[in-house]
Amino acid sequence: MELLAILLQAAADLAPFAKMGAGLGASVAAIGAGIGIGQIGKGAVESIARQPESAGDIRSNMIVAAALIEGVAFFAIVVCLLIVFI
Repeated sequence: MELLAILLQAAADLAPFAKMGAGLGASVAAIGAGIGIGQIGKGAVESIARQPESAGDIRSNMIVAAALIEGVAFFAIVVCLLIVFI
């Protein structure tokens, strides 16, 4: 029980740094998702320009990949918000 009390006290002392880290983590997740989706869009537009007949397949694959990136970014931001509020 004494170890638990020590760990809780250490966590309480680091609370301001945890909130700052959570904010940085959320911002990095959002920036990373934006860059990733931008790269996907760039690649899709270049691919459609080279092969216009496969535009439908490229577009659908682009949407699936962008949705997966958005999901990962959403989970990262939720974890960062949980650090702030818990």
